[in-house]
Amino acid sequence: MIIVLKSQSEDKDINRLLEILDNKNVQAHKVNGLDSKVLILSGDTHKIDPYSIESIDIVNKYIEIKDPYKKANRLFHSEDSVYNIKGKTIGGKNIALIAGPCSVESQQQIEDIAKKVKRDGASFLRGGAFKPRTSPYTFQGLGTAGLEYLKEASRKTGLPIVTEIMSADYMDQFVEYADIIQVGARNMQNYALLKELGKINKPILLKRGLSATIEEFLLSAEYIMANGNDKVILCERGIRTFETYTRNTLDLSAVVAIKRLSHLPIIVDPSHACGRDWMVSSLSKAAIAVGADGLIIEVCEDPENAVSDGQQTLTPFCYKKLVKELRVLAKAVGRDIA
Repeated sequence: MIIVLKSQSEDKDINRLLEILDNKNVQAHKVNGLDSKVLILSGDTHKIDPYSIESIDIVNKYIEIKDPYKKANRLFHSEDSVYNIKGKTIGGKNIALIAGPCSVESQQQIEDIAKKVKRDGASFLRGGAFKPRTSPYTFQGLGTAGLEYLKEASRKTGLPIVTEIMSADYMDQFVEYADIIQVGARNMQNYALLKELGKINKPILLKRGLSATIEEFLLSAEYIMANGNDKVILCERGIRTFETYTRNTLDLSAVVAIKRLSHLPIIVDPSHACGRDWMVSSLSKAAIAVGADGLIIEVCEDPENAVSDGQQTLTPFCYKKLVKELRVLAKAVGRDIA
């Protein structure tokens, strides 16, 4: 629901209206437009009587919005959101490139690959310190030591860090070490975790769940935003379908749909989408063509001996070649590689 206020509304009158809404356990987010002021409502809005609200002098009109997500909705935020992270941007005209290994295996490994992906065009470093794996017997990550190695690699290269959180128990460490906190597909609907991430001032990279609809995806973003953190970056990483040839099915239509429905940036993870290294290049180009705001690609020196996801990981040589091709494509669609 939204309340459109009259342009001449004074702050003291708006504050009285906010008190009325608060007494009904309804939260209001104020947006100042060019010609009017708007209140975006969330909470139990069923308690509100539209007629009584419209009878208040400063109210122009009360509009019921059917979409269950509010803060992520483009209706209330017409311009694309752009986030600046240590001088690097995600959203807007620039296309952000995030690259690095699936798992942090050692300090030397992450520092070496960080230098190479930066040299070859990446603007952010990815790497898993805590690894959610399907099997409990596979490598689970280095934990806090992995975060420390990422931080040192960032210090030496200047690349901001993107790494995945699995539990709110480690929130303090992630706030200290990470520049962008990733929520993996398995945790997209871990609402307790999303609420806690809403209380911190860090950009959140939210991956789409294995079988999540677009509305469910946006509602997960809403959980973070409703709790105070507006810096959400969406990530399409493929969904589970009947197809078994690829690891997942990359849904590029979701990128197009979300660009229409939401102001939040959306990037694509072609590595997890296909699970095959030879597909990554083509899917990356397709993602840029449909309007993705960035790519997160797995890159390591020796994919054949990687402790996780080597089959979908590019070598630095292949990554360098891909970035060169992506720069040409980005210009063709009126954008730049950040």
